[in-house]
Amino acid sequence: MRVGVIGAGIVGACTARALSAAGVEVVVLDRGQVGSGTTSRGEGNILVSDKAPGPELQLALASRALWDELADELGAAPLEFEAKGGLVIGTSARSLEVLNDFSRGQQGAGVTVSMVGPDEARELEPWLAPDLPGGAWHPQDAQVQPVLASAAILADAARQGATFHASCEVVSVQTASDGGRVTGLVTSTAGVIEVDAVVNAAGTWGGVVGERLGAPIPVLPRRGFLLVTEPMPPRIRHKVYSADYVDNVAASTEGLETSCVVEGTQGGTILIGASRERVGFDKTMNPEIVQALARQAIALFPFLAQTQLLRVYRGFRPYCPDHLPVIGPDPRVSGVLHACGHEGAGIGLAPATAQLITAHLTGAAPIMDPTPFLPDRLIDEVPA
Repeated sequence: MRVGVIGAGIVGACTARALSAAGVEVVVLDRGQVGSGTTSRGEGNILVSDKAPGPELQLALASRALWDELADELGAAPLEFEAKGGLVIGTSARSLEVLNDFSRGQQGAGVTVSMVGPDEARELEPWLAPDLPGGAWHPQDAQVQPVLASAAILADAARQGATFHASCEVVSVQTASDGGRVTGLVTSTAGVIEVDAVVNAAGTWGGVVGERLGAPIPVLPRRGFLLVTEPMPPRIRHKVYSADYVDNVAASTEGLETSCVVEGTQGGTILIGASRERVGFDKTMNPEIVQALARQAIALFPFLAQTQLLRVYRGFRPYCPDHLPVIGPDPRVSGVLHACGHEGAGIGLAPATAQLITAHLTGAAPIMDPTPFLPDRLIDEVPA
């Protein structure tokens, strides 16, 4: 079997590696370079702390274990993998109460979490503002550098036989005349590449690629801004964010939402997010969003008021109407599978997504029930 994987971001790289390890011949195609699309605009979050009980949380827990395996097999350094843990902060007595209820639900679903008071919170993060009431400690949260991780994982897939075509866009699909099954991918630079199946791992552009494959899906962009500070000695030890981030992740509103996420990197910079708004593929800079994120970050860590911003960048999270990724075979075109729509959680969910795709293609037992993620549920959501 020969499988084409469209997209060399983190989901495509993990899918290529998992398929190659299962003995499948894999060819990866990307209109840019490794990790140059959706993946390049992410923080590298591997989170279980922000997910309510349900299918996505189960996918996240399965994926979290697979990230440990990746770090063991490839080494933590090439991925910049850090099992640093996460601290979710209640910014008021009321938000702390809501967070406590949320955490109890997560515990029942298999998440390791403990509530901490203000003193314990500042033991974890000594530079926190002194007036915060406490939060929830999540030792399972982790982080990678997303582009480096994509490159390392794809390189390992190549060692197992996968090939990669950079700057190669898939413009259409060829199908058999006797049943419509995929037989080839028509590309911009490599002619027609013969395949037996194709995986749409195109991130935010999964909807566009789905149309080209004859299997449109409602994957849409949600813009976000991220601030990067000047490098400094380590001060923020873990992934730290305010409790309202959890609500914003799952919200469906079109308007602007901002909720503070702050974390350090191995390079010494501090990353500050996160905003969400549905504005299509508009890349326009918005200073008001930058100011809002900076204010929220300073409210958590006052020392940031004296810190210089190095740069601001923005990107797009791919979301589906029900906030679940779309993973699995498309019922309309035989041989087309989707692996996209992860809405800002693609880094964390990529390894388990890859395992589900591999199970669909090889007949192996899936790591969990794939039904909630199948494309069938979204076909009626595609605009006519």
